[in-house]
Amino acid sequence: MAWALRSAEPADVEEIAELRAAVMRPDLERLGRYDEHRVRQRLRDSFSPRHTSVITADGDFAGCVTVRPAEEGWWLEHFYLAPALQGRGLGSAVLRRLLEAIDADPAPVRLNVLRGSAAQRLYERHGFTVEVQDPVDVFTVRRPHTGGPPAASP
Repeated sequence: MAWALRSAEPADVEEIAELRAAVMRPDLERLGRYDEHRVRQRLRDSFSPRHTSVITADGDFAGCVTVRPAEEGWWLEHFYLAPALQGRGLGSAVLRRLLEAIDADPAPVRLNVLRGSAAQRLYERHGFTVEVQDPVDVFTVRRPHTGGPPAASP
């Protein structure tokens, strides 16, 4: 499958909000946290076209990812793929490209994932380790490194 990243535009917000609701619904329901309005509004409230990329696959909207600067490194957030495209290597390919770009100027990358989400395995394969967790969220970090396998946890 041919894929690409393009800069997000303000007009992308609703399509991304709908994707977020669809992708997160099973995990949020499992955790007793699904709210049909809130799941979309949280995306709208934090949407930053400047830091967001739209993922296309074979020319069609396939997902999105946000990488924003933080006080100490980067935050990776709003990484969503259309359910039909999950488990086919696209998420790994996108994540690998993003991390290679970040590693050019090494800094820690943080993200949070819902507890029990299958996405956590993807992040672990790319070197993210758990920093802290609560009953809903797992906060992870990937320490800077260049080349080779992911750095071992301290």
